[in-house]
Amino acid sequence: MSLVRYEPWNLLNQLQSEVGRMFDPNARFGDDGSPLATSDWVPAVDIKEEDERYVIHADVPGVEAKDIEVNMEDGVLSIRGERSFENEEEREGYKRIERVRGNFYRRFSLPDGADAEAISAKCKDGVLEIVIPKQTRVLPKRIEVQG
Repeated sequence: MSLVRYEPWNLLNQLQSEVGRMFDPNARFGDDGSPLATSDWVPAVDIKEEDERYVIHADVPGVEAKDIEVNMEDGVLSIRGERSFENEEEREGYKRIERVRGNFYRRFSLPDGADAEAISAKCKDGVLEIVIPKQTRVLPKRIEVQG
């Protein structure tokens, strides 16, 4: 028999965090909140805006780069992958299992000005880094009207 810790307040804390994000005036990236995809766990992310790019860091410990898929479609960036289960034989003898295994999935609406054609991703030491360059802005040009 395996013992699994049950934390009844986790759902309430998660709800409070999500409600707080809805009212964050600095939020430029948005988790699209799509209920269509389910996952066993959700990697924590940090999103940083720099002068010429956006950088997303997602914690994916124990996940190999070959098991991660990053897609961009209709202004939505999606990250999905899987942290594999151990064989059942290897799980015998455990008294507690807290590390989450299985599929993960996150989606983010990209802000205007993100260059979807130049997105790059790499995974090193359990951290997935996604770099989204900003499009170069063309300054408006005044055109003289001939009379």
